[in-house]
Amino acid sequence: MHNQNMSEYKERRQRAVADLIRQHSLASQEEVASRLSSLGFEVTQATVSRDLEQLGALKVRQDGKIAYALPGQFGAGATPSRLVAVLRDWVRSIEVAATIVVLKTPPGSAHLVGVALDESALSEIVGTICGDDTIFAACRSSEDAAALAANLRDLGS
Repeated sequence: MHNQNMSEYKERRQRAVADLIRQHSLASQEEVASRLSSLGFEVTQATVSRDLEQLGALKVRQDGKIAYALPGQFGAGATPSRLVAVLRDWVRSIEVAATIVVLKTPPGSAHLVGVALDESALSEIVGTICGDDTIFAACRSSEDAAALAANLRDLGS
């Protein structure tokens, strides 16, 4: 019975975390913990961290602010902060070739950038192919490719 109560409590707490993320701009685990406390949930930072991970929450940049978002909220206007960091740290150049955006990285680093691009769910990207130091991001049109390249350059600078 005790395990069932703990499981129900965890589910209620995680639903509360998800609701808080959807309703408020929360930029830190401390803010999440504080809001949970105001709802009657006593949690540690480790519990909040685990809940955020299990919910798939990521910090995203939206309208110039960084806050947690849930999968499905990463759409237009939201960029996971991981993508920003990866672009800044690993991408050496970004070029457009018709409907493909070509990103160059140091040798052995393309997969890091490719995974971040795939996880970002940017609407312009249909798919990516990664080699050792090159990523091809396929777009639906040359207009999408130009817009994607400009967006990625801005994010990485």
